[in-house]
Amino acid sequence: MRHVILTDEGAALFWQWCAGRPGKALLLSHDDGQPWGKSHQDLRMKEACARAGINPPINFHALRHTWASLAVMARMPLMVVAENLGHSSTRMVEQHYGHLAKSYVTEAVRKHAPKFGFKPGKVTSLR
Repeated sequence: MRHVILTDEGAALFWQWCAGRPGKALLLSHDDGQPWGKSHQDLRMKEACARAGINPPINFHALRHTWASLAVMARMPLMVVAENLGHSSTRMVEQHYGHLAKSYVTEAVRKHAPKFGFKPGKVTSLR
């Protein structure tokens, strides 16, 4: 079993989902109480994506990628992201989860790249 740290918002969502359930009740189960299998979320996710206008639809694993990417772009330390995802190092985060939005990369380069004091109009031709 792994411990995952939730935000206050995430914890509130799970508290709401668990309200009124016995302590050992499964969170994701069929109407007969049987646990979901590996792909039993597929249909529900497709329906939710259709309602939300997300095309192509995503799955639970894509939500994990999205969380990791947003956490990295919010400057969460890579080791913290890795720990919360259950990885022992940052290698997986760097290679597989740290997908950065183009706008984030552009903004970060423009903010952190070295400045050389260029002033428009004071350029001399190299010829």
